[in-house]
Order: sequence, then structure tokens, then C-alpha cells
Amino acid sequence: MGVRLACSALLLCLPLLACAQSRGERLRPLLGPHQADAAQIQSLPAGARVLRDVAYGTDPAQRYDVYAPANARGLPIIAIVHGGGWRYGDKDNPGLATPKAAYWLPRGYVLVSINYRMLPDADPALQARDVAAAIAHLQRHGNEWGGDPARTVLMGHSAGAHLVALLGARPSALTEAGARRPRAVVALDSAAMNVEQVMQARHLPLYDRAFGEDPTAWVAVSPWHALSPASLPMLLVCSSQRQDSCAQARGLAERARDLHVPVQVLPEDLSHMQINRELGAPSDYTSAVDRFIAEAVR
Repeated sequence: MGVRLACSALLLCLPLLACAQSRGERLRPLLGPHQADAAQIQSLPAGARVLRDVAYGTDPAQRYDVYAPANARGLPIIAIVHGGGWRYGDKDNPGLATPKAAYWLPRGYVLVSINYRMLPDADPALQARDVAAAIAHLQRHGNEWGGDPARTVLMGHSAGAHLVALLGARPSALTEAGARRPRAVVALDSAAMNVEQVMQARHLPLYDRAFGEDPTAWVAVSPWHALSPASLPMLLVCSSQRQDSCAQARGLAERARDLHVPVQVLPEDLSHMQINRELGAPSDYTSAVDRFIAEAVR
């Protein structure tokens, strides 16, 4: 049991580790939701509703969880997408949904945490389509749990940040899935904004597993290449402790500026995992993200 716990904890922190996982099996924390990383977990507000495993497709991975405050009605929706190297992770990973729900529910938001199919069963292009389908579904049903589908913000961490940035850069993929146009995107520390550039330079093996060897496929899932004047406003949070994250964020912002798309870069002196886990804890960082979201849904 101790070996299993160690493997699970390391896998959540370092997606590059190759702990064995059978085809189609989703990684789920051995510690239950709201139990791991006690220093970061905050209590949900009294009366909060938590709806688990709402199906938006037929595959077992096509599920999301809903966190809604008591008596919610017409509230903006934050839809969050987990990371894990496009291969691992789960919508209730420790430090993902609960701290953010604890922060934003009392401020008048609904939070939805999304799962999607993973490598090797689904490549990033298909994963982005899963996320788009989830957004369409949660918007269709949002008023059932007090959400306002017209005021949806996308948020993602790591691989999830790449997926929401890709959809934000190409919002037609969302409308084609039946979703309403979201208001904005918050991307938490992706270093894969220009996938072609990443793959042509020295890079980590996880990018080979995700993006393969076909340059055409690189461009197809590259937020930088997908940008157009129709792209959504974005806030790109990046870890200044990493070599490539802020460079990738600034490259996307420069491209967006040429297209007159509002994209902000927010460097933070936090690790890759802290960028996710500390969002929702009281800090200037949390306040900056909160201001961006509040402005987007006004």
C-alpha cells in the first residue's frame, strides 16, 4: 500500500513518471477529494452543492463535477480542465477544484471540473474536442444548478492550460460543438503555446508522446497558430521558475497583439504545481486572476 501511495503522489506532481496505468483507466487520487494537501484545502461554503460525474458523452472519461453555492441562480461559470501531460490526471486531483471552489463559490460563481479522454486513447486534438463537448453540455444544463451559460470562463492547468488556450484561440471549435462563446480563458502554466516551436527545439519526451512526429499535427494543436481576430481574451499565468513557460506565454501574447486580441501574461514566482495549487489561497496572485475573471463576466 505504501508503494501505491508513493507512486500516486509522485505521478500527480510529475506527469513524466511512468507509473503503470492500464488502457482506459483514469488516475484517481488514493486520498479522497478534499483530503490531500491539507494546508491548501479550504472548506466549501455552507450549503454548497457538489454533483459528481455528470456525463457529457458515452465514454467513462467524459464526465464533469459541478460545485455550486447554495441557492445559486444565474451565476457565471468557471470551467476548469486538469493537467497531467495529456496522459494522466483527474477532475478531482488534490489542489485542483476544491480550493478554487472554496474561493469562487462565496464570490458568486459556479465551478465545473472536467475530465476528458487521455493518451493513448485520445490525442490532444481529440481531447480538445472532448473539452468543447463538455462546455456545450454544461452550458445546456447550467441553469439546472444555477449557472449562467452566457458567462462562462475556461480555466486549465498544464496540459489543461494548453487545451483551453487552443479552444480560446479557435473558438469556432466550441461553437461547432454546440457551445456558446465563452467570455475568456485563464491558462495556468502551459509551455506548449507554440507547439511547432516546442517540437523543433530540444524538448521533454512527454511532448513526443502527446504531439508525435507529424509537423502538420503540431500546427493543428498549436494555440499560437490557431490565433485569429476572433480569439477569446486570455490571461496566461506562467511560472518564472521554469525556463520555457513565460517565453511561450509572451510569444502567444505578441502574436495576439498583432491580431488585436487582448492577451495578458502574469508571471509568478511559483513552481508549476504551485501555480495550480495556490490559486484560491489568499494572495496577490489569486486576486489578479479574480479581477480578470470578474471583468470578463461583467
